[in-house]
Amino acid sequence: MTGGVDPEDLPDGLVVADESGRVVRFNAAAARITGLPAETALGRPLDQALPLEDLKGRRWWALTDPYGGLTIRAGQPERNLLLPGGAEVLVSARYVRTRPTGPLSRVVICIRGTEARRRTELSHAELIATVAHELRSPLTSVKGFTATLLAKWERFTDDQKRLMLETVDADADRVTRLIAELLDISRIDSGRLEVRRQPVDIAAAVGRHVQAYTAAGQPPDRFLVRIQQPLPELWADPDKIDQILGNLLENAVRHGGGTVTIEVAPAELRTGGAEGAEHPGATEKGTAVTVCDEGSGIPEESMNRVFTRFWRGSKRGGTGLGLYIVKGIVEAHGGTITVGRGPGGGAEFRFVLPVGTPAFLA
Repeated sequence: MTGGVDPEDLPDGLVVADESGRVVRFNAAAARITGLPAETALGRPLDQALPLEDLKGRRWWALTDPYGGLTIRAGQPERNLLLPGGAEVLVSARYVRTRPTGPLSRVVICIRGTEARRRTELSHAELIATVAHELRSPLTSVKGFTATLLAKWERFTDDQKRLMLETVDADADRVTRLIAELLDISRIDSGRLEVRRQPVDIAAAVGRHVQAYTAAGQPPDRFLVRIQQPLPELWADPDKIDQILGNLLENAVRHGGGTVTIEVAPAELRTGGAEGAEHPGATEKGTAVTVCDEGSGIPEESMNRVFTRFWRGSKRGGTGLGLYIVKGIVEAHGGTITVGRGPGGGAEFRFVLPVGTPAFLA
């Protein structure tokens, strides 16, 4: 078929019935999804070739009556229906008329499998189960310690009370952090992650994070910071930059080994490159941050799964959501992030952010 798309090449099932309600098109995908050969379906009445039922067991074509119903209807939105035998499919229909409110000239039906939707539902269910599991432990701790303090306050020394309250405080922070992660995932998945840009001194931000780790007991020689000057002025969301750095450094310290090296350097980010792009070779100034350690690194077979939900590099706790969020934040800034093996054999994460200068200052 020249000058158009052959229905046999479509990934979704396509069924077309003529003005009399008989099937005149039944493509290969429709045959695969329904299990009915095209030669069997062609020429048969639509309700016999495609005997769909809704989830309550009602016959779909008798219920919707496309040929005898209201003439102002343009079709049916996508919904879950059942094939004979109980197989579930997603079906939508378009009613084509010769003129507005005129008789039907044909009914065009699209049929899709439910595998993609089920994978999404399974991912959501897994997310809920993970969050519920992660919430249970700190909330149980908070409830236990507060109930004990309320019931037996006088029996504890001041040091014991302080230890219990510090534990409650740490567990409350853990719950807050988990809820924040959940909100971030929701915004990333729905494309609603907001970036509030302002000038960011990323070298100073790296210094603050390293200082926090050394103040918490990490040896100063555990960290090596390299800053290549001059750096371009970076406009980004400072809170989200802290979130990226915090996550990558925590992974390096907790799961890696040896010296953690953080390098900040000017870089160029390609803004075109796609075939047919207006400026295929265009580049934009940016800042690259590399975080690497000298641990055992990430297995080669896991490299392509690092930024997916629930991936964990080890069994040392964590929700497995951090790197998924990091990737979402970097991409919301228009940047890129990659993972590989560092010079010392450990994991190496490198993200590049465009300068992001507002249009009125450019």
